[in-house]
Amino acid sequence: MARKYIDNPNACSLVHTMNIIGNKWKPIILYLLSNGSMRFGMLNALIPTISKKVLTNQLKELENDGLLLRQSFAEIPPRVEYSLTEKAVGLLPVLRMLSDWANEAYPKMEFEQCRIIENVKKPAYNKELR
Repeated sequence: MARKYIDNPNACSLVHTMNIIGNKWKPIILYLLSNGSMRFGMLNALIPTISKKVLTNQLKELENDGLLLRQSFAEIPPRVEYSLTEKAVGLLPVLRMLSDWANEAYPKMEFEQCRIIENVKKPAYNKELR
């Protein structure tokens, strides 16, 4: 499935940001990876309503946008882990603010505590894309 973009003729930074993270899965993936690197199977288990195909596509897009690192290990069976780049770590306070906004705007709803770690470890190696 082709990636859908919002037209951005004036190069608005908000529109650009929403084109990168503005679907229902990417913020959830970033949130889960804020607690450390994970393998595909664990991400899939923690987001039971996402199909494997969609998860694969979302991970590829996040990697292409420079928000995820994909590390392959030369093992049998093969192992791949996903972790956040420094760009993605910079988004965590924004995701935290969105969570706080929901708590304030909808006080009658009983939300689970948002477990975005504020002081995320930086990636072991610096691989900034774009």
